[in-house]
Amino acid sequence: MGEETKNNRSRNTALLLIGAGIFLLLEHTIGFFPVMAVILILLGIHRVRSRKERKGYVLMGIGAVILFGDHLTIVISVVLISLGLFFIRSKQIHKDDTYTQKQKIVDSVRLGREPWIQRNTSTWYLVGETYMDLSMAILEQKETTVILQGVVGDIDIKVPDDIGVSVTASIMLGQLQIAEEKESGVMNKVVWQSQNYGHCDHRVKLILSFIVGDIKVKVL
Repeated sequence: MGEETKNNRSRNTALLLIGAGIFLLLEHTIGFFPVMAVILILLGIHRVRSRKERKGYVLMGIGAVILFGDHLTIVISVVLISLGLFFIRSKQIHKDDTYTQKQKIVDSVRLGREPWIQRNTSTWYLVGETYMDLSMAILEQKETTVILQGVVGDIDIKVPDDIGVSVTASIMLGQLQIAEEKESGVMNKVVWQSQNYGHCDHRVKLILSFIVGDIKVKVL
C-alpha cells in the first residue's frame, strides 16, 4: 500500500470522525430530523452544481418536506421574514421603479449561452438556482443592480474583468466564494469590490442573501 493511499485513508477516517461528532452534537442540540433535512438540502445543492439536477432537486425536495413536516411553523416564519426583508431591501436599493421584481417557489435560471439584456432586477425564491455569465450580458445602464435572495439557493455568477463588480453576499448556513475570498460554515458575510469598479464603463452591483446556500462569484 502506497504512502499516498495511507494518507488518503487517514484523512477520510479523520473527516468521518469529525463529521460523526458534529452530527451527534447537532442531533442532541436541535434534533435528528432538522439535521437530516439540512444535510439532504446541502447534498441536493451539491448535486445540482455537479449537473445532476434531477437527483439534486429530489434531495432538496425531500429535505424541505422533512423540515416542513417537523417544524412547519418555524419554516413558515422564516419564509415570511425572508420575503418581507426582500421587499424592504428592494425598495431601499432600487431608488426608482425601473426594475423587475419576481417571487417564485422554485426557480432555475441559466443565462450566458446567448446574449441577453441585464436590467435592474430583484428575485426571491424558496428553493432555486441561478447561473449567470455576464460576458454575454448587454448592460444598458452604467450601473446595474441585481438582488438575489431566498431560503435555499445555488448561485454561480461569472463576471468578465472589463465590468466593475461590487458584491455583498451573506448566508446563514453554507459556502461563499467571492473572487479569491472563501468562507464556509454558519453566519457568513462577504463584502467585496473589484479594483476597476470606480472607473470602468459598466458596473454591476450584486446583493446575494440566502438562509442555506452555495454562492460563487468568479471574476474572469
